[in-house]
Amino acid sequence: MKYNQLGKTGVLVSELCLGTMTFGGKGYWKSIGELPQEEVNAITKTAIDSGINFIDTANVYSEGLSETMLGNAIKSLGISQQNLVVATKLRGRMGTGANQIGLSRLHIADSVDDSLQRLGLSHIDLLYLHGVDTLTPLEETMRGLEDVVRSGKVRYLGISNHPAWMVAKANGIADKMGWTKFVALQNYYSIAARDIERELVPLALSEGLAVMPWSPLAGGFLSGKFTRNNEVAGDSRRDTFDFPPVNKEDAFDIIDVLMEIGASHQVSAARVALAYILKKPSVTSVIIGAKKHEQLLDNIAATQLDLTANEFQQLEAVSALTPEYPGWMIERQAMGRLPQD
Repeated sequence: MKYNQLGKTGVLVSELCLGTMTFGGKGYWKSIGELPQEEVNAITKTAIDSGINFIDTANVYSEGLSETMLGNAIKSLGISQQNLVVATKLRGRMGTGANQIGLSRLHIADSVDDSLQRLGLSHIDLLYLHGVDTLTPLEETMRGLEDVVRSGKVRYLGISNHPAWMVAKANGIADKMGWTKFVALQNYYSIAARDIERELVPLALSEGLAVMPWSPLAGGFLSGKFTRNNEVAGDSRRDTFDFPPVNKEDAFDIIDVLMEIGASHQVSAARVALAYILKKPSVTSVIIGAKKHEQLLDNIAATQLDLTANEFQQLEAVSALTPEYPGWMIERQAMGRLPQD
């Protein structure tokens, strides 16, 4: 297991991050996973024993139960918080009240206090905004985040599911006011969905932001269970919860190559898909989740799969983005500005 720098901080996080959406299975989240506490403890232990020091959760996962179960696992296993980097998120609705949703100073403060209580921790290592709040001004959100950082309840800040311009604007506000800036981005990123390479990855590379891909297997669609002749796996959450969106026709072409490369290494298509994302520029830690122990072990083994340059280029070619403006114009005009040999 390799450890990478968390943005421009001095913190090191494992190249794989344990995701906890499968913990609990309460309400809306039942279709994603229903792991009971005993299995949560076992999966957490396996991840940590494999070298993972980074765990990701969110207050909305199973309506808070995921945070509670993670906190219970950390306590039960006797793991010091100083040996972990624990991330959680806020934005989503956490109650019926008019203000129990969003990115206001009020909801940020309440959410952090509630998450700490559920997790049973003294502080949150990395706090993400979980999405855009179109009602609250960014200035208020950034001030609310600064409040929880200065209080000692939060150490570092991240942002998820935001467009690049909004990330840049938010960090610009923080820089102007002398407040804490975002050091990490968490975005949907897989070989079947490389959209963030248009704007967010260039921003991350330019500004030294860590990129944490979520759903690197496209909600299980890249597991190898789905093919053109078998669009229902029977034991995948994709069967009942078809998310995140994926262009399935294009994805089937990608799966063909994943399986071909996997066969040559005698490994799963999922392991190849993860190995590919691990090699992408700007990626700091790839978030993996599991409902079964063997699935977790297979995902962890992706860190040991060394794709050849030719294999990586095959995967790049089959999953290439369609050029969009202004990207194709920038690339075209750059030809006249390249250094001369």
